[in-house]
Amino acid sequence: MDFEFDAKTEDYRKRLLAFMDEHIYPVESEFHTDGWEPPAVLSSLKERAKEAGLWNLFLPGEHGAGLTNLQYAPLAEITGRSPGVAPPALNCAAPDTGNMEVLAEFGTPEQQEKWLKPLLAGEIRSAFAMTEPQVASSDATNIGTRIERDGDDYVINGRKFYITGAMNPNCKIFIVMGKTDPDAARHVQQSQILVPRDTPGLTVKRGMTVMGYTDGDHGGHAELIFENVRVPASNLIGEEGGGFAISQARLGPGRIHHCMRLIGMAERALELMCTRALSRSTFGKTIAEQGVIQDWIAESRVRIEQARLLVLKAAWLMDTVGNKGAHTEIQAIKIVVPSTVEWILDKAIQTHGAAGLSQDTPLAGLWASARMLRLADGPDEVHKRSLAHRELKRYRSGS
Repeated sequence: MDFEFDAKTEDYRKRLLAFMDEHIYPVESEFHTDGWEPPAVLSSLKERAKEAGLWNLFLPGEHGAGLTNLQYAPLAEITGRSPGVAPPALNCAAPDTGNMEVLAEFGTPEQQEKWLKPLLAGEIRSAFAMTEPQVASSDATNIGTRIERDGDDYVINGRKFYITGAMNPNCKIFIVMGKTDPDAARHVQQSQILVPRDTPGLTVKRGMTVMGYTDGDHGGHAELIFENVRVPASNLIGEEGGGFAISQARLGPGRIHHCMRLIGMAERALELMCTRALSRSTFGKTIAEQGVIQDWIAESRVRIEQARLLVLKAAWLMDTVGNKGAHTEIQAIKIVVPSTVEWILDKAIQTHGAAGLSQDTPLAGLWASARMLRLADGPDEVHKRSLAHRELKRYRSGS
């Protein structure tokens, strides 16, 4: 693979870096809110991003900017330096990104007109309802929510939690995953269906915090109750039994997007660590002269470079051999990048002392996000298990 940015990527990078300096960093403090309502400044940021041609960068093909994964990687890294502000401002925030990808690939023309079009325009937000409190959702086949056919409708019953984006008042549509046929083969029991927020029987029971943070700038997370929720059969995405395959297609890009942004979070943390180390003195010299701090700084740079190269390789493989061909690398980055960035953020917090725990720097919030991503889109242990099985398969007799 070629490590040099092509002309298109370099053009986007220059414009995005300027946009971050001019519009994103100056308003970060306005995004630190205890509520679920998105900050008022977000709407003006979105208009500026559209005017700058920095819109839907994540989405390949006719619906988005037409960038490859390798072209998008350095751009997502830049937005990761301010993950609560830049992605939603550019309409590149989860879970909308994955939902738009699903609708673009699997949605009917009617579904695309009604839901994909306003999502692409940034007029509404959405949520993806898969995780459940009663089962270990790291195994998606455990899902207990039922989606049952009744004439021209489907009826949904179940409970979901930690559904990202659901607390945003502008979240108008849910993609819900549940079982349409519990007796079918394990990976074809599930289906996905569109449920508008105002559908009778759908209750947003409560908002859920992440280590005390509302995560309101991302739309917040919620617990949902589905009680005899009835929607038209035309709301089904794809075919009955296709839900698991759709979720896997959705999670591949989602996982690498998270890892791309995490690299940017790590760069921001290292920058803050170095600045702090040079501005504070202990025992007669700056803490930058202390051996332990120098070790953290050096180790952080090495870990960032290692993680970035693995992410770029995964992006390149997704572009050249497809998501299935890049399965090992996608799992590898999902294992290593969140934990690597969590370590770097921890050292940056330690370098800042008590200030690193406060709202005066972005570090505590970034750490909570990195720690969460060791669970989101599959916990470390599940990815390691799958990766180990794939490695062992190469050495089993007859394989």
